[in-house]
Amino acid sequence: MKEKDIEKDNSISKATIARMPLYLHFLQEENSKGAKYISSTVIAQNISVSSVLVRKDLALVSSEAGRPRLGFAISRLIVDIEKFLGYDNISDAVVVGAGGLGRAFLAYEGFKSNGLNVVAAFDVDERLIGTSVAGKEIFSLSELDSFVAENKIKIGIVAVPKQAAQEVVNRLVAAGVKAIWNFAPAPLRVPKDIVLKTEDLAASLAMLAGKLYKTDERR
Repeated sequence: MKEKDIEKDNSISKATIARMPLYLHFLQEENSKGAKYISSTVIAQNISVSSVLVRKDLALVSSEAGRPRLGFAISRLIVDIEKFLGYDNISDAVVVGAGGLGRAFLAYEGFKSNGLNVVAAFDVDERLIGTSVAGKEIFSLSELDSFVAENKIKIGIVAVPKQAAQEVVNRLVAAGVKAIWNFAPAPLRVPKDIVLKTEDLAASLAMLAGKLYKTDERR
């Protein structure tokens, strides 16, 4: 996803951007079933938002206005949303940290349908260096800078311990990376022109556990 490009349009809220992959996934499912048109009401029922919000969201990214009694052309919406999210332009990415999470990124093929192609991983563990996952090699961390620069890698995925995260990010930025997807539990500093998205897995788990606890209390 070209988050940097999206953020240039201040008229599109983060909440709207976050809903786009939900719309896209649902539309792709309907398209696979042979559906040609769909109403905003049906989309809204499956995304759990109002039909008015659906129409507003889609109007921001697509010129498809919908047809009376038919609705939106599904194939057109899919193309427009994929273009908006940058899924029509696959970007190569590298993973730094080849532990369990890093290897999962290497093995997961679903990223390609979302415009991301993970090509390699880097680690300091000699036992992992030279091995591969799903045909993608794990290199020594010492080769990170040259690999990123030579292959014009623009996206870096950080899956290292928190004490190593900032140094890794600094190296990625210096080598030419423009966007960083961070899974290290650490606050990171990047230049203003670098896109940084941090996933706090511990916070997400705490939220999940808290909601589960409240649900159990009501029973």
